[in-house]
Amino acid sequence: MPPNLRPPENSDTPLQQARATLQQATPCCSNFADFSYQTLLPWQPKKFELGSGSMVLSLNGEHSYFLSFRLPSDTKLPYRIALKSELNGRWLRSSYLFAPTVVLLDEAFQPLSSEEVNLCEHMGWSSETSGALGSMKVSNPQARYLVVYSSAKQQADQTYWEQSPAAFSAEAPARMATTGSFKISHGPDGTIWVGMMNKAYASAVDNAVCGKAPQGNGVLSTLRDVIPVPLWSGQSPSDDAKASPNKPASDTH
Repeated sequence: MPPNLRPPENSDTPLQQARATLQQATPCCSNFADFSYQTLLPWQPKKFELGSGSMVLSLNGEHSYFLSFRLPSDTKLPYRIALKSELNGRWLRSSYLFAPTVVLLDEAFQPLSSEEVNLCEHMGWSSETSGALGSMKVSNPQARYLVVYSSAKQQADQTYWEQSPAAFSAEAPARMATTGSFKISHGPDGTIWVGMMNKAYASAVDNAVCGKAPQGNGVLSTLRDVIPVPLWSGQSPSDDAKASPNKPASDTH
């Protein structure tokens, strides 16, 4: 059915269903030492699907799907790990992201550090470098293992998105919406890419949009600050040099 003839939708329904599915799942593990670390961290970002059927952990009563990796032992420190989440949903206004929490463990499976990865939007030339990107740095020589999950804090947060999810209203007939939250909710499942940072991902991560740009004084005001005042008709370069540096030589516009 065309969008302008559809009845209003509850945009929270897919996310609510995903959260309910996670809470009903039976956790396999509640301790980092219980995880399997047979999978070596990919040498470049690799796609993983987290959702119904994936393993579930329970940490301090919080449920989350998770991934666990063995870190490479012959890589020079420090190095970066790339993470990217894809939008989960058919419509932007009802989509959500799996926002990762990463934990580095030592050889005894004891946590060395934990980080809520900040996601930033990037629209690249290919689908591999488009999405919500983030990264983490490994600099501790004792780090042996990596766990990727989504904490309760991450699941309750949001990520800035340059394309407003309210670009079209859910009313029938559809009409353009003039305002939007510019935020994408975080959810418990979805597609995530994890692996060693490569050149393409490094460029995407470093150039991603992490928030709304601060409002300036306008293009004309900026141009006046960076472009010298042009010579007016009949004015010589020597006359311009005598003019005050803070005021044009002529007030004629």
